[in-house]
Amino acid sequence: MLQFLIDWLTPIFNSMGVSETDVQRYVHTLGGYIYVIAGLLVAAVVIMIAAHWVVKKGTRHVVRWAAGISWILIVTVLANMISFGPMYNNLAPILNGKGSVSEETIESSREIIKETGEEGLTLVKNEGTLPLEANTNVNVFGWASTNPIYGGTGAGAADNSGSVDILTSLTDAGFQVNQELADMYKEYSPTRSAGSVFYTDWSLPEPTQEYYTDDLMKEANEFSDTSIIVLSRSGGEGQDVPLDMKAVIDGTYDPRDEVANGNDLYNYFACKYDNNGDYDDFDEGESYLELSNTEEAMIQKVCSEFDNVIVVINANNTMELGWVDEYESIGSVILAPGTGATGMAALGEILNGSVNPSGKTVDTYVYDLKSTPTYNNYGNFPFSNVEDLKEELTKADEAYEGGLPFVNYVENIYVGYKFYETAAQENLINYDEIVQYPFGYGLSYTTFTQELQNLKDNGDTVSVDVTVTNTGNTAGKDVVELYYTPPYTNGGIEKASVNLIDFGKTAVLEPGASEVVSFEIMKEDMAAYDSRGIKVENGGYILEAGDYNLSVRSDSHTVLDEETFHVDADINYAADGRVSDDTTAVNQFQEYSAGRVTYLSRANGFANYEAATAAPGEELYEMDEETKAFVSEKSVAHYDSTKYDNPEDKMPVTEADNGVTVADLTGKEYDDPLWEELLDELSVEDMINMVNLGGFQTVAVDSIGKVGTLDSDGTSGLNDWYIGVYGTAYPVQLLIAQTWNKDLSSRIGEGVGAEYADCRIFGAYAPAMNIHRSAFTGRNFEYYSEDSVLSGHMASATVNGMATKGVYAYLKHFALNEQETNRCSLLLTYSDEQAIREIYLKPFEICVKNFDGKSLAVMSSFTFIGDRWTGANANLLNNVLRDEWGFQGMVLSDWNGSYGYQNTDDAVRNGNDAMLGFFAAESNQITNTSPTMVLAMRQAAKNILYTVSNSGNYTIEDPNADKMPNMTKLFIGIDAAVAVVSLGIMALVLVRYFKKRKKVTIEIVPKTEE
Repeated sequence: MLQFLIDWLTPIFNSMGVSETDVQRYVHTLGGYIYVIAGLLVAAVVIMIAAHWVVKKGTRHVVRWAAGISWILIVTVLANMISFGPMYNNLAPILNGKGSVSEETIESSREIIKETGEEGLTLVKNEGTLPLEANTNVNVFGWASTNPIYGGTGAGAADNSGSVDILTSLTDAGFQVNQELADMYKEYSPTRSAGSVFYTDWSLPEPTQEYYTDDLMKEANEFSDTSIIVLSRSGGEGQDVPLDMKAVIDGTYDPRDEVANGNDLYNYFACKYDNNGDYDDFDEGESYLELSNTEEAMIQKVCSEFDNVIVVINANNTMELGWVDEYESIGSVILAPGTGATGMAALGEILNGSVNPSGKTVDTYVYDLKSTPTYNNYGNFPFSNVEDLKEELTKADEAYEGGLPFVNYVENIYVGYKFYETAAQENLINYDEIVQYPFGYGLSYTTFTQELQNLKDNGDTVSVDVTVTNTGNTAGKDVVELYYTPPYTNGGIEKASVNLIDFGKTAVLEPGASEVVSFEIMKEDMAAYDSRGIKVENGGYILEAGDYNLSVRSDSHTVLDEETFHVDADINYAADGRVSDDTTAVNQFQEYSAGRVTYLSRANGFANYEAATAAPGEELYEMDEETKAFVSEKSVAHYDSTKYDNPEDKMPVTEADNGVTVADLTGKEYDDPLWEELLDELSVEDMINMVNLGGFQTVAVDSIGKVGTLDSDGTSGLNDWYIGVYGTAYPVQLLIAQTWNKDLSSRIGEGVGAEYADCRIFGAYAPAMNIHRSAFTGRNFEYYSEDSVLSGHMASATVNGMATKGVYAYLKHFALNEQETNRCSLLLTYSDEQAIREIYLKPFEICVKNFDGKSLAVMSSFTFIGDRWTGANANLLNNVLRDEWGFQGMVLSDWNGSYGYQNTDDAVRNGNDAMLGFFAAESNQITNTSPTMVLAMRQAAKNILYTVSNSGNYTIEDPNADKMPNMTKLFIGIDAAVAVVSLGIMALVLVRYFKKRKKVTIEIVPKTEE
């Protein structure tokens, strides 16, 4: 019977993004109630049938009605028990959390988003084409001109309805648009399917040449000699950008053929392509980030017929753009990734010159993405000798789907520009032949000079001023990019030759005006991490003696001015500790994270480049027995929690009556002794619920007066698909990063935070700050940059802005979540610890150490560091995050689908406080309530409570706090209606019965008298 119910419910819940596995779990969880309901139904039917023989004819219908109504009333009672019992924490957020964003807040958001577009749209080519004269007629080519990308899909999606489109932006800026051309695109394919929370579509339905008729092109030529070409590329959660689009079109492309991505709600993303025709739109081996054949033909036609062509790249991933230099008529190129609600309004303003562009690239644009150091070691690499382990996992966990892959971060610290700048210096590459647009590159309609002044060594810090002067004829802003070049010894600790250390942005400078941008740099931030023990035994940060060059650059490659300071002797921070650390940083991961990988080294001019960046050899596809044993031991198939119990632990006090509530702890320090009195009041069941039920909420705990709270996606603004509450669509993180403006990023945080606060949602699954390791990562639009410092400071500003509205950010995905392929499938990620710390953990470190508030959270990732899941990695979550960096708050897992390795017991014992799920998976069940486990849950509960108690849930008054919850009102209404209807029907039945009985009595009595 349960299976019949599962089969019936699955397609219904699939449409809402709930997987079949989760449906099965919920149905089995409620199995007892379902059997009772079914049993009572059978009993009611039996009574109804039996009444035919057992009950007198006149009263049979009364018995039947009574049986049926009794069943309905009992089912209603059971429905209440289910809804306010095992399903309460699933239903309560949906029924109680229906807030809305005020019009005032929306208007403020739309203005902030527009400013983001004005400062983030980046001009990378301009040969005198821009700005255009006012009232210019323009032809706009490309299907994307009528269907641009405003955001991405998945957790970072947003409601883009009502967003300012490209044609509206142009007409609002005073341009006249060729409407016949626009109508052709709209008629050809009126809407873009990409952009949903649960759906990704790589389709590029660009019209073929026959649509560009002689009449259409003649009219276009007569309309204007200026044309704009728009190209878009979407990005989304759940899968990476296709490397072979022809295979996608043919229906043969799936990077998960050999290794599944896991059976979770994100598997409902589609990888499909519809080009509105029966033709080869891509040649074999061409990626989504190259031009399609129809795009190439359209560009060729436009460039051959028009003298002034402007290209707008509306892409969420870094495309190959070498073709823009092949056409003399292409005079300008603008990068405009997902612009959110109003960001695209800036396009027309930039084109007409009313806004002077000031954006800068946040990734290195290379001519050939296949030549990048990561290309051969990105994607799907399944272990070949793990069939026995996979079989065990499949039997133990129905959510497991056969995955056991690995990925090697072979490029080491040489990510993005750090590789290209260093490789050029070492004469490994010809820079100009490889790099088209450097990191930090962007043009303006005016010119600036930047001068380094007042360099001063202050001991632990170095301070410097940069004077920026507008030397052109147009007002504008400029970005100040401060880099350092450390001393490097051949064969020594790995170091890139160019490293961003800080940045700033000026206000609008009128022609001739100047502004001084000041920096104070911690010397420890220029230290290298010695993971290999070259100078620091057991690993640690070291600032080596020698000359350190500070330079201001217009991009990572172009020096504007530079100065040098000298460090007399090595400063070993493993001995003395960094000022910013609470405990000394030493190797935490190297023993199991480095694996058997050959990592790229600068030694001898990158002599090992070919060997290090080659695809994995056959030997790496074989998992070693030690790793296999450890993965097996930690899997849900074999996990034995008793193995990790400490017999010396004592059971803490539970269920005490101390009279302390959560509200009493608001504003208290993390180590305040009152916390212990509060925690003593918790029952073991309270703790289990808190750690297990972390899906878009933290649960209510009546014993301590804790209210139920709400959390929500997303990285592009409020996107609570779970309860159906949406805010304004903010731009993708990529566009925000292109502003290089910390102050604006802070205002974005305030704007997003205000929308969350309006809806009484004070937890945000954002920002995401993983690294653009590859251009092909599906979620690059949610991440800021290839650079950790830029990512960290932009994210930090947003986090602090959100905190001013009482909203706590979940910094995600912690850590090494740089690809979507196989992310849920026990993805063993191998990296040298130097790269882990300097590249992939650095944005999180900056956010934690620069946090101004009291309420902050972290979301761990699906991935593994070496053979250890990040969500159960005490080295990461306790030793680094908490002990070194001083983080105080809660850690939440990414979506808890089990997948064969997500085990609540294991997670909580190792610093992951709560599971992002609804307590349905078998691996959530906590059967071991030993003192060790209860102590771990108690600590997790404290971290959750500390985060929530210092958020707007407790610091901002709830005007509806004294009102009856919507869910209670709804059920009272339903219960009352069922009771009234049932009693009414039964009353009518009885009235009818007694009337008939009375009538029969009156007719029979006279006969008796005779």
